[in-house]
Amino acid sequence: METSGNFSGKADVYAKYRPSYPKEYIDYLFSTNHLKDDRIVADIGSGTGIFSRQLLERGLHVIGVEPNDEMRKVAEQSLNQYSRFSSVKATAENTTLKGNSIDLITVAQAFHWFDKKAFKIECQRILKQKENVALVWNSRDLTSPVIKENEEICQKTCSNFKGFSGGIEETPEVFSDFFKEGKYEFKKYSSEMLFDYEGFLGRNLSASYAPKKDDEEYERFVYLLTELFEKYSKKGKIALENITRSYLGNV
Repeated sequence: METSGNFSGKADVYAKYRPSYPKEYIDYLFSTNHLKDDRIVADIGSGTGIFSRQLLERGLHVIGVEPNDEMRKVAEQSLNQYSRFSSVKATAENTTLKGNSIDLITVAQAFHWFDKKAFKIECQRILKQKENVALVWNSRDLTSPVIKENEEICQKTCSNFKGFSGGIEETPEVFSDFFKEGKYEFKKYSSEMLFDYEGFLGRNLSASYAPKKDDEEYERFVYLLTELFEKYSKKGKIALENITRSYLGNV
């Protein structure tokens, strides 16, 4: 199934409003995978380079693999000061990378778009022996009242909405099928993110399912989100509970 166009026209808003990942998580990746500055990481579905940047800042060699032209161009422009970054136009299922060449595969906010079986075979091909795949999402805490109401707005106005992060959190068997012998290490990090009105709206509009300006439901979507912001914001800021979920293991 072709999904690379789902974020077309959204690269700039995605790069501007999507959050990065907790320092604790990056530290965990480095310690668990014994990462040093000579290691090569393939960041698959790298998008606008949000996660790639965090790895580059720690001195790693990072290959960003991204099929969407708009997203990839934003990453190439914003990361051009990093000599250890290279960008590849390719899919998760056919990365075009050399076999047995990668020390760690990372997938941030993208695994739910992939053909899981084909991606697993590709990981086995390009990874060095016994090295890991790390899947990670920044997710909304669905127990939070404001996020529950945010979800209801998406259900009302976004025809392609299937749940935040494609609803993958509700299907744990996907991870058991993907990782070798169903074994993986799960980590969770909780944090609170503060957004002003522009940031809150931008975060919602960056989603693949969100209507674009010329779509019929766009104005209603923005209106309902504005009402939600006014209901829950304090001193011009709204707090959203964030959960970073990580799945790490061999494939």
